Amino acid sequence: MRFQSPARAHRLLIGPVLLLLLLTTSNSTGVGQSRAPIGFATRVAQLSESGGYFDTDNLISNETSYLHVIPALGQMGVKGGAYIVVGPDQNFSYIARIRPAIAFIIDVRRDNLLLQLLFKALFSMADTRAEYISLLFGRTPPPRTDIWKAAEIDSLATYVDGKPPGPASAQAAIDGRVDRALDTFGVPLTSEDRNVIHDFHHRFISAGLGLKFESKGRSPRSYYPTYRELLLETDRQGHQLNFLASESDYEYVRWMQAQDLIIPVVGDLAGPSAINAISRFLRERGEQLSAFYVSNVEFYLFGDGKYPQFIDNLKGIPRAPNSVLIRSVFGKYISIDTMPGYFSTQMVQPIDALVSGDPDNGYRSYYSVITAGRRQH
Repeated sequence: MRFQSPARAHRLLIGPVLLLLLLTTSNSTGVGQSRAPIGFATRVAQLSESGGYFDTDNLISNETSYLHVIPALGQMGVKGGAYIVVGPDQNFSYIARIRPAIAFIIDVRRDNLLLQLLFKALFSMADTRAEYISLLFGRTPPPRTDIWKAAEIDSLATYVDGKPPGPASAQAAIDGRVDRALDTFGVPLTSEDRNVIHDFHHRFISAGLGLKFESKGRSPRSYYPTYRELLLETDRQGHQLNFLASESDYEYVRWMQAQDLIIPVVGDLAGPSAINAISRFLRERGEQLSAFYVSNVEFYLFGDGKYPQFIDNLKGIPRAPNSVLIRSVFGKYISIDTMPGYFSTQMVQPIDALVSGDPDNGYRSYYSVITAGRRQH
């Protein structure tokens, strides 16, 4: 189908050899190969740097507070522009509220790029959010998905919960459809890449809405949320703002996916090239950053001694005067701002305040960063 703007109607790392392959094969339009504009695959390659390792799969978020920051974004007029983010699909909910012109989902793990390609494939296959969530969890979509457009998100969750995964033949059919969608994106994928993508999808299918965030080599925390809990989460005023709670929000995110405006990037926030490449790309487009969602990556950058490089990278991004950084904090760093029953807190800080508060890369600790000039949500 033709998309219109709703506003108008692994394990292998990306290296020089793969970049060259990506740039030289994305013109192909043969059967089973890229039929999309070459821009998507080329941008993925040009913006990415060599990847690395992190000890989580990040299939879903572990931040139950992820929607608490939404009202603050509205109050600060954070809208449009460019959005740079880490993490899995909670970003679609931020995209649905900010309505950026372009978004970059960056992660040091190449597996996250593969996960984002799975989501992109499912968006291309699903006209409605009822169909999307059914495909994501390998359930038979409800008949007449169009009449579900006004359904409450709770009803969609109940539908998925009430359906078992399809038989092996149905799963294989979905795998085939995902593979055909992947072929249209132009990103070269090895057989191992495709196996990883299907493994990720099968984990959504087998766990259903009970899927939880997992870490490797660390005991699971009892407070890690399920996908169901994240889906039904609210902001502090009780509004359900997951992107699947509204058909118009889903349609906007799907439109951005169809227009190749959500670009997965392999890179380190403090790395040598990925953020700088995104900065150059934004300057060429005449676009400014509106929001940068970093989750709790700053904590790990301090642990690796790389926070000054991140600040330097951040300073180079063309940004709007009201651009903000959104962070999540956990454990001993959560504060009186944390709502009872939550084990994470979302914070929003003007980027100008963050970088001007560190003229000489002088932040000495993670605590000094999260307490310096931040705005209450």
